[in-house]
Amino acid sequence: MVTTCPLMVLEAFWLMPFFPRTHRAGDIHFDYDESWTVGNSMGTDLLQVAAHEFGHVLGLQHSLVDGAVMSPFYSFSYPLGLSDDDKQGIQHLYGPPRKAPPVITETNEIENTVPDPCRTNFDAVSMIRGELFFFKSRYVWRIREGRLQVGYPALATRHWRGIPNNIDAAYEDKTGNSWFFQGDSYWVFDAERKITGPDSLSRLGLHVSDIQAALMWGEDKAQKTYLFKSGTYWCFSPLENRVETAHPRSMQDWRGIPMDIDAAFQDRYGYAHFLSGMQYWKFDPVEMKVLEGYPRYIGMDFFGCPLPIIDKAQEESVSPQEVNGISRPN
Repeated sequence: MVTTCPLMVLEAFWLMPFFPRTHRAGDIHFDYDESWTVGNSMGTDLLQVAAHEFGHVLGLQHSLVDGAVMSPFYSFSYPLGLSDDDKQGIQHLYGPPRKAPPVITETNEIENTVPDPCRTNFDAVSMIRGELFFFKSRYVWRIREGRLQVGYPALATRHWRGIPNNIDAAYEDKTGNSWFFQGDSYWVFDAERKITGPDSLSRLGLHVSDIQAALMWGEDKAQKTYLFKSGTYWCFSPLENRVETAHPRSMQDWRGIPMDIDAAFQDRYGYAHFLSGMQYWKFDPVEMKVLEGYPRYIGMDFFGCPLPIIDKAQEESVSPQEVNGISRPN
């Protein structure tokens, strides 16, 4: 502590604060010729004087309490602290402090309850920017060049902040935007930036909820987007942002594909893949039917899992339902 001197007098030489509602509200001019210091008494402590002047800028007058930051008398004191009178004064003007919301730090850490890709049916699968993403609950698995990437599974919100847990379907459109569906809503992202959502499926001409799968399939001008639910599907036009008709068509158009599917995606070679339970079917775009040797197990082919052991009842429940239709979906 050093000898005190009237701060109201020295303010005329040190600096000039401007009170609220003046033509230069919020400005403070510090005298360049003053010997400013921080944390010692060899000159004028910049932090202490600045705190006093910021108080004026915020609307505080001088305090009559000795030792208060807003006292009209300068006295060096370290470390700087607000007196009860300083706190009461600022709270009188601006109200008591608000409780800060809890800080949610998003990391790549996952719980022990993360689903096992060898023993689960996935909520959605999509080829995005040339990489394959499998979605289940809150998590996503990322496969590049046939290999699961280091650090995965991870929280899906790591890439798409704002999408809900347990999405129903996902796909990437021609422009590279990613679409996500859940319940009666959908979201659209440009890379990791949200463009829109949640928006109602009714805006797309759909008056249903819980879309089970979404697939952009075909090449060039013949490429179309299909939305699937409960043995039926719609053809969707992203350019018009609507389905072509509100009345769905039957899954019988997709020869050899189960009536109820969990997810779908097109690989880089043009084949459509349909997932149901722990198995998937590969659909030939030329022959318009499932390739021989399918269904196969998702865990084995995509995650290197051993052959799962299932009983006869389970095997029959996931076997493909062969149908007679061979017309190309349109």
